[in-house]
Amino acid sequence: MVHAARGAHLSLPAYLAAEALSETRHEWIRGEIFDMAGGSPEHAALAAAVAGELRTALRGRPCRVFSSDLRVFIREAEVATYPDVSVVCGALESPPEDPNAIVNPALLVEILSDSTEPYDRGEKFAAYQRLPSLKAYVLVAQRTRRVEVFRRQGERRWELEVFGAGQAVALQDLGVTLDVDALYFDPTAAE
Repeated sequence: MVHAARGAHLSLPAYLAAEALSETRHEWIRGEIFDMAGGSPEHAALAAAVAGELRTALRGRPCRVFSSDLRVFIREAEVATYPDVSVVCGALESPPEDPNAIVNPALLVEILSDSTEPYDRGEKFAAYQRLPSLKAYVLVAQRTRRVEVFRRQGERRWELEVFGAGQAVALQDLGVTLDVDALYFDPTAAE
């Protein structure tokens, strides 16, 4: 989990003003401010690989892939967060109070780490489920070749499918597949 900033409890406008001046990113969860934990080289490589593979797979479609620099705002959950990778299909929609955030991702991806996995699977996923536009939520493991895809099946039901080495991740709502081995490929590793 990310670490709470000391004594930080801010309204959304105060958070947005502070975030605009900050050199580091922070999540806003019902008024509490949390420092975003720094990632490992493996975390950064996996996030870049997922974004790159998605960008290639979505070429020619009206979808854009974004890095963790794009904030997602979930009004109903009172959460502003930075997923590792986001995909928006169609026009970007921003809330009136935060033109630097989006409210309409079709796909969100989190790279799991020991410190964030419980949050990514629990409270963060619960918040993401409140985004009507969200079709799929993807969790990518760091320690093993494992990609979990949670797909929306109606208003309140989500279906999980797990993919491993040698398999292709099917993202039906986007009409693309991603090769698990390509996501984890390290050209510097000894074979």
